[in-house]
Amino acid sequence: MAELILLVGVFVGVYFLIRNIVAGKRCKSKVELHGKTVIVTGSNTGIGRETAVDLARRGARVILACRSVVRGEAALAIVKRESKSSNVVFMQLDLASLESVRSFAETFLKTEKRLDILINNAGIFLQGTTEDGLGLMFGVNHIGHFLLTNLLLDRLKDCAPSRVVTVSSALHDYGNLDFNLLSAHKEFGTGNSLMNVMRIYSNSKLCNVLFTHELAKRLQGTGVTCYSLHPGAINSELGRYGQPFMRKVAKVIGALFFKDVESGAQTTLYCALQEGIEGLSGQYFSNCGLKKVRPKAQDDAVAKKLWEVSEKFCGLA
Repeated sequence: MAELILLVGVFVGVYFLIRNIVAGKRCKSKVELHGKTVIVTGSNTGIGRETAVDLARRGARVILACRSVVRGEAALAIVKRESKSSNVVFMQLDLASLESVRSFAETFLKTEKRLDILINNAGIFLQGTTEDGLGLMFGVNHIGHFLLTNLLLDRLKDCAPSRVVTVSSALHDYGNLDFNLLSAHKEFGTGNSLMNVMRIYSNSKLCNVLFTHELAKRLQGTGVTCYSLHPGAINSELGRYGQPFMRKVAKVIGALFFKDVESGAQTTLYCALQEGIEGLSGQYFSNCGLKKVRPKAQDDAVAKKLWEVSEKFCGLA
C-alpha cells in the first residue's frame, strides 16, 4: 500500500510539474478597455472565446464574429455570464465566404462607431473548398482575414492607436509558399493524407506571419500596429472535424501536454494589450514575448507577392 501511495504521489507531482511548464507565461497587462471596441473572429469556442471573456471583463465592447448562428449565440451567453458584462454582441461571419466577409464588414461599419482591436483568431484544420473555390485552409485562415482586415482598416485608423492581432502557429516554420501551385489549385498544396493536410495548414499559417509583416510596412505612421503569434499547442476544438481515432489520441495527449484555452489565450492578449510593444509592429510573438522567425517568414518579396495575389482573390486589386 505504501508503494502504491508513493507511486500515486509521484505521478500527481509529475503531472502538475508538466502542466505548470506547459501553461507558459501569462499576460500581465492591467489595461482597462472601457469605451473600446474589439472584434474576435472564431470566438464561439477555444482560445477565441477565452480571449473574448478576458477583454469583456476589462470593459471592452466585444463583437463575437462566428460562422454558426447556433454556436455563436450559445457563446454569447457564455461570454456574458463569465465576464459579467452585457456589452457583448454576436455578429455572423463566415470566413469561407467573401460575400459573408463583406456583409459582416458593411454591417459592422454601419452599426459600430469604433474599432480599437481586431483579433484574427479563427482557424481551421481541414481539407475542402470555400464558397469562392479557394482551398479551405488558405481561404479561411488567410484570405478571409486578409479581406476583413482591409475592409476595416479605415475604422482602425480613425480610432488609432489601434491593433490587429493575427493568430498563427509555430507550424508556419514548416510552410513553403509555391505560387505556381496556388495559381493552379487556389491552394498552397494538394492531397488529403494527414501529412498533406498538415503541410497545407502550415502554409496557411506562414501566410499569417507574412501578411502581418507586410501589413506593418503599409501601416507605418498611421497609429495602427499589428502582430502575429503562436498561442502554443492548445487542447481546443481546432481538430474537431478530424477522424474519430485522431480526435481520441489528441484528447489523451492534450490532457497532459497541451495548454488549456485560458493559457492558450495569453499571447493573444499580450499582443492586444501590452504597453510598449508598438515599436515591434509586424513581429511574431510566442509565450508572451518576441520570437525570432526564419528569413522565409520575413521575406519582403514573398510577403509583397502574397499581398498582391490576395488582393486579386478578394477583388481588391
